[in-house]
Amino acid sequence: MEGLIGLVNRIQRACTVLGDYGGDNALPTLWEALPSVVVVGGQSSGKSSVLESIVGRDFLPRGSGIVTRRPLVLQLHKIDDETEYAEFLHKPNKRFTDFAMVRKEIQDETDRITGKSNKISSVPIHLSIYSQNVVNLTMIDLPGLTKVAIDGQPQSVVQDIENMVWSYVEKPNSIILAISPANQDIATSDAIKLAKEVDPPGERTFGVLTKLDLMDKGTDAVEVLEGRAYRLKHPWVGVVNRSQADINSNVDMIVARRREREYFATSADYGHLMHKMGSEYLAKLLSKHLESFIRTKIPSIASLINKSIEELEREMNHLGRPVADAGARLFTILELCRAFDRVFKKHLDGGRPGGDRIYGVFDNQLPAALKMLPFDQHLSLDNVKKVVSQADGYQPHLVAPELGYRRLIEEALSYFKGPAKASADAIHIILKDLVRISIGETQELRRFPRLQSEIATASYEALERFREEGRKTSLRLVDMESSYLSVDFFRRLPQDVENVENSAVSAKDRYTEGHFRRIGSNVFSYVRMVSDTLKNNIPKAVVHCQVREAKMCLLNHFYTQLGKKEGNQLAELLNEDSALAERRQQCAKRLELYKSARDEIDSVAWAR
Repeated sequence: MEGLIGLVNRIQRACTVLGDYGGDNALPTLWEALPSVVVVGGQSSGKSSVLESIVGRDFLPRGSGIVTRRPLVLQLHKIDDETEYAEFLHKPNKRFTDFAMVRKEIQDETDRITGKSNKISSVPIHLSIYSQNVVNLTMIDLPGLTKVAIDGQPQSVVQDIENMVWSYVEKPNSIILAISPANQDIATSDAIKLAKEVDPPGERTFGVLTKLDLMDKGTDAVEVLEGRAYRLKHPWVGVVNRSQADINSNVDMIVARRREREYFATSADYGHLMHKMGSEYLAKLLSKHLESFIRTKIPSIASLINKSIEELEREMNHLGRPVADAGARLFTILELCRAFDRVFKKHLDGGRPGGDRIYGVFDNQLPAALKMLPFDQHLSLDNVKKVVSQADGYQPHLVAPELGYRRLIEEALSYFKGPAKASADAIHIILKDLVRISIGETQELRRFPRLQSEIATASYEALERFREEGRKTSLRLVDMESSYLSVDFFRRLPQDVENVENSAVSAKDRYTEGHFRRIGSNVFSYVRMVSDTLKNNIPKAVVHCQVREAKMCLLNHFYTQLGKKEGNQLAELLNEDSALAERRQQCAKRLELYKSARDEIDSVAWAR
């Protein structure tokens, strides 16, 4: 019997060591799944005395007002050794054999969080006691329920304590030990009131009556203890604690237990119940019920453990294993680079967002930039007159101002260089952003900040080279249009003068406003044709020189540099983020704990 509860105690203690105690995980923690006894009661109800009677040691702080100001998770471990000792989770390497020092440490650790005040804290203190005089049990002592705040306490303390207690007792795997003083009406018991709210059938509640020896003469608590005044599924247990005089006189707990037994044995009121009364009986009753309760919960506990193991193994795979082998470093780095490259290509090819932004440059930004070029100013009547006149020099043109045409066209085509360079720059910015996003989305890389930085630097340098080539190629397209004009376009235009002999148009007529307007219109038609051509060809040049190259050989230069690095340099690239390494270490410890718990739980299940 004690072996099963001892197993749960060991698992719970391991959980607390690893910090697997409560939390916001999607699955309940293993600690929360394991049953424990939660001790609740009003202030001065005798909670501390009940706990000390069960332990058989005087070890809890005492005083007036709220003495228990932090939850105390008390784990009792039955051992064969005669030496009794205690250990705190926050001082794992120190054993306390003097229980007066245990009391002082509880007080000091409470003050460390709450200060020397009457404030409370939900941060628990974890204490384990090893003794041959205890039963295997886990109990959680909580601050006493109160109705008013005293000096030095916030007005919210009443609700804060109730919320804290509620958070423990509402868990379906908690066993409620409701402490009520016998010298008060059970109908006013804070502990029973709370237990009834969270456990209406009373299936998880054990009622304990304290201070039976302090009741007024002529009164007794038989109706409560026999379950007639307030019925619970489990029997009520009455206890007689040490009096304040006994505490002041340091009466030994062994003596106190003997006196308690004598009280029930000689009591006219409770003699018939003596075999079901007292702190020793209460401890055995709780231990027996806890073992039975644990057995009923084994299937659900095992299911939670298996789900948690699956979750932890997924996380371990996500976090990756440490790379300790020198020969595996280069291979690991190359695999990580390929993982990044796959994510980057998915952004370009449409598997992830990003490629649509590149198309947006060509479909929206480039056409808009081409439409905004100042051709209306360049081909204004005044500018056409000026350019044609300057091109003619001292001899006016005879038929068509060819030099004027060429100069107007060449100057107009130079405006296309701006959008050509801007397209290459815009795609460069998008590619850089996709590199940054891809590095962040490559799960395998998150462990290695140094390698992330190196990949980013190498990628940005490669993209810069690709941008330069994209600019050159796009500008070359513009220069090609300027280098050779399409003659057929002008041959198809109506001529100003078809035949000089048959024309009645004088040289003076060829310099009219209409003549210059036709020149401007013809030049604009040609420039518009070139604009349509460049609108189609600039994207091809940019994609070929930048996007295509980024897909095919973004990290080629980086791979070459990797091959030249020494083993220690490769090891530096695989230096992990310290927080992530710590997280993996904690995950590995939790995984080991859960697997060990699964094996032990399975062995118990098969032994039933």
